[in-house]
Amino acid sequence: MPNAFAAYLAEHHRDLDAYLDAFFTKKTERADLERYLYAPLRAFSQNGGKRHRPLICLLAARAVGGDPAQAHSAAAAIEHFQSAALIHDDIADKGQLRRGKPCMYLTEGIGRAINCGDYDLTLVTDAVLRDPELTDSVKIRVLGELTAMMQRTVEGQALDLGWVQNERFDLTVDDYLAMATLKTAHYSGAVPLAVGAIIGGGSDEQIEALRSFGLDTGLAFQIQDDLLNLVGNAGDKDFRNDITEGKRTLVAVHALEHAEPAARAELVNILSSNSKDPAVLDRAVQLFEASGSLSFAHEYALKLTARAKSTLDRIALDSACRELLLAMADFFVERLK
Repeated sequence: MPNAFAAYLAEHHRDLDAYLDAFFTKKTERADLERYLYAPLRAFSQNGGKRHRPLICLLAARAVGGDPAQAHSAAAAIEHFQSAALIHDDIADKGQLRRGKPCMYLTEGIGRAINCGDYDLTLVTDAVLRDPELTDSVKIRVLGELTAMMQRTVEGQALDLGWVQNERFDLTVDDYLAMATLKTAHYSGAVPLAVGAIIGGGSDEQIEALRSFGLDTGLAFQIQDDLLNLVGNAGDKDFRNDITEGKRTLVAVHALEHAEPAARAELVNILSSNSKDPAVLDRAVQLFEASGSLSFAHEYALKLTARAKSTLDRIALDSACRELLLAMADFFVERLK
C-alpha cells in the first residue's frame, strides 16, 4: 500500500514554486545582476527536491486548526535555508551533481556560488519580515525559531566537518546523535513543524509535541540517509561516498566503538584513504555488517519513529493531518524498502 505522506509530497511538491520564484524575479535595470545572482538562484530553486520541509510547515499549521496559507512565508524561509545549505555544502564536500544537475559552484564558480548561498540566507528572515499577513508578535516568535535553527545547523556542520578534518576516530554514538540532531533534526523536522504550529495558533502543548515529533523523525531521517548511502541504490551518484569522504555516520561510529581491534584498524585506514575503489567500499560495508552496525542504526531509527508516534498520541490534532504525520514517520524509515 503506498505511503500517504509520499503521496502528499508527490501531489503538493510544486505548490510553492510560483511563490518561491517571486523572490528571484526582480525588476532590475542591471542585466548582469540577473545573470550572476537571480537567474542561478531561480534555476536552483526550480530544481527543488520533494520539499518536505516547507510542506510539513504548512501541514502543521493545518493540523492545529490554522490556515496553511498563513505559513507560506515561513515555509519559503525554510526552503531558502535548505537551498543555501546545499549550495554551500556542495562546495565544502566537493560535490559534482545536485538533484541530477552540476553543482552551482561548477557552473557559476565558487565565489558566485557562495554569494548566491549568502543571498538565500538573507531571505530566511526577509521572507517573514515582509509578510503582511503575520502580526509583529508572530513574526518575532517565528524569526527566533528560524535563527536558532540556522545556528544549530551550522554548529552540527562544524562538528561533521571538523571530525573528518582532524581525523577524529574516538567518537561515541552519543557524539554522533548530538551532531546529527544539531545538523539535521532541527531544520528537517522540529522547526518546520513548530513554526507551522505557531502560525496556525497552536497551543504551547501542541507546538512542543510537534517539535519533539520533528526532532525524533528528523534524526531518523538522517540515520536512514546514512544507511541508504551504504546499502541503497548502487546506481545512485552518491552511493557510498560517505565512506570515501570518511564521514562519521552512526554506522561508522558504532563500528569504530564495537569492532575487534584488527577490524577497527582496517576501518580507520579505509575511512582515511578517500578511496573510491568499489572493492574497498564493499569491504567497509562488510566490516560495518560484521560489527552489527547496520542493524543497530536501522533499529535505532525505528525506535525514534515509535517514540515520535507516541508523542502525537498526547495532543489534539486534525485527524487527517495526524494520519499524514504518522505516515511521514514511517516514510522516513521505509525508504530502504
